[in-house]
Amino acid sequence: MEEVKRLVNDIKAGRIKPIYFLMGDEPYYIDRLSEYIERNLLSEEEKEFNLMVYYGRDVSVDEIVSAAKRYPMMAERQVLIIKEAQELSRSIEKLLVYAEQPQPSTVLVINYKYKKLDKRKALYKAIQKHGVVFESKKLYENQVADWIRRTMSGRNYSIAPKAAQMLVEFLGTDLSKINNELQKLELIIPEGSLITPELIEENIGISKDFNNFELRKAIGERNSVKAHQIINYFADNPRDNPIVVTLALLYNFFSQLLHYHGLNDKSPRAVASSLRINPYFVSEYSSAARNYPMKRVSQIIGILREIDVKSKGVGANALPQRDLLKEMIVRILN
Repeated sequence: MEEVKRLVNDIKAGRIKPIYFLMGDEPYYIDRLSEYIERNLLSEEEKEFNLMVYYGRDVSVDEIVSAAKRYPMMAERQVLIIKEAQELSRSIEKLLVYAEQPQPSTVLVINYKYKKLDKRKALYKAIQKHGVVFESKKLYENQVADWIRRTMSGRNYSIAPKAAQMLVEFLGTDLSKINNELQKLELIIPEGSLITPELIEENIGISKDFNNFELRKAIGERNSVKAHQIINYFADNPRDNPIVVTLALLYNFFSQLLHYHGLNDKSPRAVASSLRINPYFVSEYSSAARNYPMKRVSQIIGILREIDVKSKGVGANALPQRDLLKEMIVRILN
């Protein structure tokens, strides 16, 4: 994220603000920025007396203000970090008086996860005037694979598109979880290496042959044998392959396929841009479009909606996941 780089570069250049209000639905960037400030604004000797870390559930806004108004001891500044500050959401507006005149020698970092300040209110405007308000937004699923690629490139690794997609399908859009798995790989794979689906399977435990990515591909190719093999694997391992994830992925795939049918320009570049997918996967959509005309795609979307309703126990007497998966595949492919 460019804004994160800009903030880090400003800190490196000595352009340090007295307040950093880090908010939003994606905790990964909030944690990374907070950790960077904690590690780099003070020397190890200065941290002993000038670094304070509090948690929102254990502190009040009045106590935060009191601590922020103190002067540093034998240092240019003090750093005050409030973690899980969303616990203070009911009283956070009381920070306004301090935000209007923050202590120049204090760096106050507020980690306000999963919530946001109201931009219309005075507190937001005061912090924005004297400090930094950073909103960490959740990435869409189709953006996460590219985030993985950029992240690994910055660490001098490359990753195969299929390997990145496997991580997204297995771990979702939680960047912290994905980063933890990537760090595990870095411990065992030499710098400069290509991370392949085989490495993901061996070291993270995601099957390279039996996953939602391969199921989508098999359905798109109308490969009935492969599709049934995968759903049988899912049925035998329901905990690692919840049907809700499979349905969401297939629903998204066929919705994009419907969009594909409506495109005037079906060149790889235009398709990748329009569907917001990696160019590597464009051939899957062109192949699936030949197998599923627009009318059939619309019917399949309806089938997926029906299976989703049944999976929630509506009108189906709580059918087992195995039966629902088999019904889904039969109705899609026949």
